[in-house]
Amino acid sequence: MRREMQLKLALFTPVKCALCSTLLLRPRSLAAPKPFSTSYSPWRGLQSWRASPLNEDRRWGSNGPEPLPSPQSPPYTEFEADDDPTASASSLSELGALVLSTSDPLAKSKLSHLAFSRWRRERLGIGVAKPPDRPARPSKPYLVSPKEIPAPKQSGLPLNAYMLHNLAHVELNAIDLAWDTVVRFSSHSDVLGEGFFDDFAHVADDESRHFSWCSQRLAELGFRYGDMPAHNLLWRECEKSSGDVAARLAVIPMVQEARGLDAGPRLVQKLVGFGDCRTSRVVGRIAKEEVAHVAVGVFWFMLVCEKLGRVPCTTFKDLLKEYEVELKGPFNYSARDEAGIPRAWYDESFMAKENKAEQLSEVYERLACIISMEKENSSLNTGMH
Repeated sequence: MRREMQLKLALFTPVKCALCSTLLLRPRSLAAPKPFSTSYSPWRGLQSWRASPLNEDRRWGSNGPEPLPSPQSPPYTEFEADDDPTASASSLSELGALVLSTSDPLAKSKLSHLAFSRWRRERLGIGVAKPPDRPARPSKPYLVSPKEIPAPKQSGLPLNAYMLHNLAHVELNAIDLAWDTVVRFSSHSDVLGEGFFDDFAHVADDESRHFSWCSQRLAELGFRYGDMPAHNLLWRECEKSSGDVAARLAVIPMVQEARGLDAGPRLVQKLVGFGDCRTSRVVGRIAKEEVAHVAVGVFWFMLVCEKLGRVPCTTFKDLLKEYEVELKGPFNYSARDEAGIPRAWYDESFMAKENKAEQLSEVYERLACIISMEKENSSLNTGMH
């Protein structure tokens, strides 16, 4: 399976082969949607999310998201017009590379929004750029293995700040994951099409806004991002899929970000129980907006599989097995259904029920066939007498 997938997906790596010629004869863009499998139902809000104007609500006010207190004229927002840090970039991929090379978390968040704003305003070309091997990171938080992450009582942070810090770490990584997807596969824009890159730059902008909310709320609680260790698991998963666009879509939005859909409601309940309703509203809003990011991953995964002539469900499972990615419940079925991930792809118990139903259906069909044949034989015998 590994060799077969590598050959078939070679169009998304620097080496091109004859097996890809059918896809590369005057490259057909993947941007135009085509009919999907009947088991896939795209997120209903996908088109409105794509067409939505720039979201400047980067502050969490008393009633929820709102623009910064003294918003400057777009597109600079947080930067002065004569001090535009993106001025040296002339393409979307170069803008993404700038974000990936920025180590300060708040600066990375602001620069991500500025980059997407400029892309939307100027409609730059996608271009071609090379991402850094790893995104630039601040000196804190210290990155440790997941087993070394301190428990809440040992972290030195109250429970609400502890959970918020973990979420901030996820959102900061998500900024880099989205921009890495844009930059890493930029050399194949003729095949993937502009829509692919626009979607993931949009995801990066959303994630930067989420990090801004988390950072603000941490400051209100008297803490800041970096006050406790964090793990590097998310980026390790990203590195696994660095040469395979189908694997990137399966592993990151369809597994890692989907876990956010599962965890979001539980975090909200814990924060309400802790008595921090303001933080619970922040977390709840972020979880709600993550549906779009999972939906984008599912949409493009389905389209890539269609172009490669592969069965999406089988391909998804094979890729997770190949890259040793584990699916863990409990699952938020309603949010996953909304995002468009078929349950049979990730829930073995649901798949077992489906298989049992199919087997019963086959039995019923055979019985109906036997009964029909018996009736025919009976009528023939009657006629002969």
